[in-house]
Amino acid sequence: MYGIHNYSLTTKWTGNRGQGTSGYRDYDRSHTISIANKPDILGSSDTAFRGDNTKHNPEDLLLASLSACHMLWYLHLCADARIIVTDYTDNATGIMQESTGGGGRFTEVTLHPVATITDGSLIDKANSLHAKANEKCFISNSVNFPVKHEAVCTVV
Repeated sequence: MYGIHNYSLTTKWTGNRGQGTSGYRDYDRSHTISIANKPDILGSSDTAFRGDNTKHNPEDLLLASLSACHMLWYLHLCADARIIVTDYTDNATGIMQESTGGGGRFTEVTLHPVATITDGSLIDKANSLHAKANEKCFISNSVNFPVKHEAVCTVV
């Protein structure tokens, strides 16, 4: 199953208030992300950048992508290792640092996964699989900042 995988979507700006981008405060940051056969994602910029806090922003989506990719790899690795996971939650956090001149970048993301398994004798193995999931995650391999994890494993 090696190969090249292609992805496509459409991002459409929906924030023209009638004056276009005639001034920084004259337009809305709203946009719609559309992917074939999937629900649209209503987006905006972060509220710190004049966005709508009721919509997803690119920073949220980057953090969500890292968290979901890690989870999917972790569940795969646990299934392969015959570790039965019955629950998984991650309260991921990220730090973005603005730079002078208006740019910025994420400096780190920390995942805080809590996995519940059925066999207490496998806690150490279950915890060790987070490092492997981090190595395998397509998204974490695509970013230029550290993706850390502080995992907790509990037993049903």
